[in-house]
Amino acid sequence: MTILRPDRTGPVLSSLDRHLTAVPYAPALTGAARFAVEFLYFGVKEARACLFAGLFFLAIFIVPRGGALGIPRYDLLLIIALAIQCWMLWAKLETLDELKAICLFHAVGFALELFKTSGSIQSWSYPDFAYTKLYGVPLFSGFMYAAVGSYIIQAWRLFDLRIRHHPPYWMATGVALAIYINFFTHHYIGDYRWYIAALVVGLYARASVVYRPYDREREMPLTLAFVLIGFFIWLAENISTFFGVWQYPNQIGAWSTVHLGKWSSWCLLVIMTFTIVAHLKHIRHHIDVPK
Repeated sequence: MTILRPDRTGPVLSSLDRHLTAVPYAPALTGAARFAVEFLYFGVKEARACLFAGLFFLAIFIVPRGGALGIPRYDLLLIIALAIQCWMLWAKLETLDELKAICLFHAVGFALELFKTSGSIQSWSYPDFAYTKLYGVPLFSGFMYAAVGSYIIQAWRLFDLRIRHHPPYWMATGVALAIYINFFTHHYIGDYRWYIAALVVGLYARASVVYRPYDREREMPLTLAFVLIGFFIWLAENISTFFGVWQYPNQIGAWSTVHLGKWSSWCLLVIMTFTIVAHLKHIRHHIDVPK
């Protein structure tokens, strides 16, 4: 018999993962009882999928603006983010392949941060001092994008996601590239996000995501999932700017709500992130990668 040590968080959570992904079929569960159980498991799986994002943003809210122990806030957030990643890898809450994917999201996001905060653009800024700043951007900022990737990767496994009527991969890749490129080029040749969004709606019109909150599969339109995830990221962004982690030009002097248009930007970023994860899952499924 295996005994779970209560003083070691890692093995306990690993056992939770095994339980969440191997729930036995329960045909006798019906009506209100089934709704309650599925709702509970859905919430637990969502919380588990958000583990990295939740811990990282908790650190953002807790770490004082002036830092702690003589370490500036941005530097401390980088240390915490790295510590969370190392812990998740040690606790087998994240595989090495998943960590590699998250590093890719970090790099993609950090490149966007460098551009958006540059002197000629100045879409937002990081006003506090840090030793780990590169061209005015703290290195921890890439983890905010990695957190989105981590959530999608973890949710894919925990909910046993399947995509029905996924568009051809070359089309999905083209749209994802257009989304990313538009984040840069709209400062020079106009913002085409709504044209891209219309293309996304048409491309994913028939696509649906099949997920398993408990023992039965449920289904929702894939575009609805993109919109919901984007909305919760927009809420997290409002909280982060309220705590002064970064600032938009209209928030200097007095905080104000992040423009609702940013919701659309986050939705598009979620689509781009999802496409990368889908590609990785597709490659992993069709190509034998030696251990």
